[in-house]
Amino acid sequence: MRSAEINRKTNETDISLKLSLDGTGKGEISTGCGFLDHMLTLFARHGRFDLYCTCKGDTYVDFHHTVEDVGIALGDAFSKALGDMRGIVRYGSFMLPMDEALILSAVDISGRVHLSYGLTIPAQKVGDFDTELCEEFFLGFVRHAAITLHLRQFAGSNSHHIIEGAFKSAARSLGAAVKIESGYENEIPSTKGVL
Repeated sequence: MRSAEINRKTNETDISLKLSLDGTGKGEISTGCGFLDHMLTLFARHGRFDLYCTCKGDTYVDFHHTVEDVGIALGDAFSKALGDMRGIVRYGSFMLPMDEALILSAVDISGRVHLSYGLTIPAQKVGDFDTELCEEFFLGFVRHAAITLHLRQFAGSNSHHIIEGAFKSAARSLGAAVKIESGYENEIPSTKGVL
């Protein structure tokens, strides 16, 4: 099992996170931010990752530190669980319809950090969640997972649907990219011989 456990404590958050890349989509999420819990539950289910995460954060300020730091911890867990990335498919993409929203994600597990964030979210909040934090989550994640991630919105007017579509699509792209490619289990998926 390719798995990782991350414990990250700062003056703003205290996070405990466990990830298995070869899971079934189960887990328990409790971050103190209900909308983030919902997105991470969907992320685990659609990527077929087992994910357990608790966060005690300074939510009396707002959800910024919690959302960003959970993204960082999840990125660290992906990086640790992937190890030298031997045998992985490396690339994945998924076009996901979420009612009126249509979201494309594409990922390269390359060791090169880049986020191309092409979401236009019309509302400033979904419930008590600041929608600009969606980008902060993915920035924290890609920086610490050391991956390239593109998110593109082709349609969508409902902010909840757009964000949910992005999390589900990214999960499915990542789920495809981390799979072990049959017949190439001992090969690094790069002509350089290293990622």
